[in-house]
Amino acid sequence: MSTPSHTPKPPGATAVLALADGTLFWGRGVGALGEVVGEVCFNTAMTGYQEVMTDPSYAGQIVTFCFPHIGNVGTNAEDIESTVPAARGCVLRADITEPANWRATGALNDWLMARGLVGISGVDTRQLTRRIRDLGAPSGVIAHAADGVFDIPALLAKAQGWPGLEGMDLAAEVTCTQTYAWDETLWSLDGGYGRLSDPRFHVVAIDYGAKRNILRNLASLGCKVTVVPAQAGFDEVMAHQPDGIFLSNGPGDPAATGTYAVPVIKQLIETGKPLFGICLGHQMLALALGAKTYKMATGHRGANHPVKDHTTGKVEITSMNHGFAVDRASLPAGVSETHTSLFDNVLEGLAVDGKPVFSVQYHPEASPGPEDSHYLFKRFVDLMDARRV
Repeated sequence: MSTPSHTPKPPGATAVLALADGTLFWGRGVGALGEVVGEVCFNTAMTGYQEVMTDPSYAGQIVTFCFPHIGNVGTNAEDIESTVPAARGCVLRADITEPANWRATGALNDWLMARGLVGISGVDTRQLTRRIRDLGAPSGVIAHAADGVFDIPALLAKAQGWPGLEGMDLAAEVTCTQTYAWDETLWSLDGGYGRLSDPRFHVVAIDYGAKRNILRNLASLGCKVTVVPAQAGFDEVMAHQPDGIFLSNGPGDPAATGTYAVPVIKQLIETGKPLFGICLGHQMLALALGAKTYKMATGHRGANHPVKDHTTGKVEITSMNHGFAVDRASLPAGVSETHTSLFDNVLEGLAVDGKPVFSVQYHPEASPGPEDSHYLFKRFVDLMDARRV
């Protein structure tokens, strides 16, 4: 039901996606009634829609799912990355599929409605994805009204007035408000999620929008995890006497969050303790080391991105969600590129020469390969273990 700009509303349309350039995509509303504004991006993964919608790194964004059959595995209380969904809305090709999975406890449309998430189906997502690929991620508004009545000029003005992600500190919106302990381990078929009973290491995770499965990976390798808010200072982090420090994933512009995070990271590097960063944590580590970041035209979002690890020569299939990247040319002496995207040659990982400090841009806790990147958590643990000898 997608249409070019200014085309009259087709019969039966109860939702519209209005882009800042005036393009309208008509469709059928799903989820909650109302309006949401954000950056319109696309995700190429064939599954994991519940994890995507609850990934804090999607704060401020409307997600277009390239895979047409969304809703087929239903929803449950386990496959979430945060309690409150971070994505602002979703764009679908087909009507939401009925659940057909033994782990499902509910339907996706009900799940969206219960969380106030607005969506639209019936959109030509191939057309929209090509538009984003060629012209960059636009600002847009999804409006869902039961009567199908919309004030199009007002929606376009709202989309045009949204400032975009560049310059936004969204980590402050999704971080925890107080320190807490994490001991839940990875899910298993026979027992579900487990609990860490005998920790070997203590990791302080700075929460810029941490995903639960990242914390589970750390706990599964024997790490007691203390999670602190994004604004935590150096003294607050070190008061926990950590064996290692983790810089989490998160949304928004790393330069904006870096105004308060980078000075702390610089001090943490100087402690000599192992430090591991993912996604936004990777970007801000780079800033702390003297490199620069930039806004990508379309970003990387999906579960099929090949990355080469230059330390091993191996290629791994990774899950990604980032709209900013580290400028390779800005890496200072003593900082090496360790991982590179084989799609477009973007820098995907770095390490500090002679120090136990490294990071990756992608999400190694996910399972697209299915576990190609889990070794990075072991690499972090090995660095902590080496300092106990």
